[in-house]
Amino acid sequence: MDRRQRLRSGIAIVVSGVMLGACAIQPEPLTGSETQARIESDLQVMFSEQEPIDGPLTLYEAMARAVMYNLDHRVEVMNEAVSQNQLNLSRYDLLPQLVAEAGYRSRSNVDASSSENIETGQESLVPSTSQERDSFTADLNLSWNILDFGVSYFTAQQQADRAMIAYERRRKVLHGIIQDVRTSYWRAVAAQRLQDRVGPLLERVEQARSDSERIEQLRLDSPLNALNYQRTVLDAKRQLQTLRQELALAKIELATLMNLPPDQDFTLAMPEEDVVMGALALEPAELEELALAYRPELREEDYQSRVSAAETRKALVRFLPGLEVFSGLHYDSNDFLVNNNWADYGVRVSWNLLNLLSAPARLERAESREELVIARRQALSMAVLTQLYVSYRGYRMAEEVYSTNQEVADVEERILEQLRSSQQTATGGELAVIRGELNALVAQLRRDLAFARAQNALGQIYVTVGADPLPETIEAAEVGTVAAAIRETMRGWQDGDLFMRSTRMDVGAEQGLPDIS
Repeated sequence: MDRRQRLRSGIAIVVSGVMLGACAIQPEPLTGSETQARIESDLQVMFSEQEPIDGPLTLYEAMARAVMYNLDHRVEVMNEAVSQNQLNLSRYDLLPQLVAEAGYRSRSNVDASSSENIETGQESLVPSTSQERDSFTADLNLSWNILDFGVSYFTAQQQADRAMIAYERRRKVLHGIIQDVRTSYWRAVAAQRLQDRVGPLLERVEQARSDSERIEQLRLDSPLNALNYQRTVLDAKRQLQTLRQELALAKIELATLMNLPPDQDFTLAMPEEDVVMGALALEPAELEELALAYRPELREEDYQSRVSAAETRKALVRFLPGLEVFSGLHYDSNDFLVNNNWADYGVRVSWNLLNLLSAPARLERAESREELVIARRQALSMAVLTQLYVSYRGYRMAEEVYSTNQEVADVEERILEQLRSSQQTATGGELAVIRGELNALVAQLRRDLAFARAQNALGQIYVTVGADPLPETIEAAEVGTVAAAIRETMRGWQDGDLFMRSTRMDVGAEQGLPDIS
């Protein structure tokens, strides 16, 4: 077998192997062991590297844990890191291209040629060659296209704005998490208070209902009076069960926000009985200006507007002729060459004239995108203003409802004291005391729920404005340190100091928060 036949056989074998390998690829479902390994790995990583809860959990500690460990926030942190890495990569597109190449070439026969006289058609030279059958080449080429540089420059600007968009989206997620923690925490506090008192009281209610039924059966009292009392007790019991059902999931929701196992038990720090509402020092007109300046969605649209403007500039640059400057170093092992090493350099100009035909359409599309972003931002601004005034009005109404429920709870507590005094002096009965305790407990629970709704309404104002719960820097990545920073920031909110800075807030590795990448 000569060299040409061996080469053909080798190529055929390679092609056959590639085709057989491609045909052998088939879809394979996940196995049970792979799924189980994934579950074990995820569960181990999801709840790892977290500070243990070593005491009653305060509101600010819950918020700090959500900031540090919440998985949704971690995803946004990673998205921001990816955008930043993409920006770093886009900067390299501004550099010239430096390409190194090397190659080996072999022929099955001699690369020879002869010449022919164009007038007579006779062969004028014997066949000759200037190329070896085996040769090695190496090249180092440097080129820089001015047109590509311009496009890459605007692309890098766009990527820088997209990195800021990722940051604003993380701000939005963080604001939502803080708001959810605030709501779930106060509801969980109400549930914890209820849990400490409802069990014994429900047992007494059941005993009183049984006694009332017995009295009805023995006709020791008027059947109507007994039935009216049973109805009153059952109605209070139903209200109590409804309210307890409303709060049943609050602690699980709070645990999820802090990235704790849903079934993990923990205790909340109980606030004082005379806890007061937070203050709101700013008027709607002042909040309106802050919301339009700091709301993450509006700032995202501002950056998107810059991205669209850069896209228009890129469209204009693509219509220009391309100017490329190049130089290179070359080597060829061909012994027939006089110079095996050489350098070259030059300039090339290229211009796709057909691009001019699409220029009007491309420019119109780019300008339409800019107009769309502006219209979308204006519509969003109107939605933000509406949310602000709705939130402000809702907060004021929630304050009034909480104040009324506080008064009702105080009155019910005083009535209960009178009933207990009457029982001690034998002027009242056990049933009346139980009814008073039920009414007092329901009133307290409604007061706690009204307080939770008012806190939620107040937090919604801060979310609508876009107030950041963390300062620019935090000393250490510890729950206590982060909680103290959040507490200090929110105290400033009550004094009307919603934004103590006009620069970008860094909440991540720069603050010393846990590395979650």
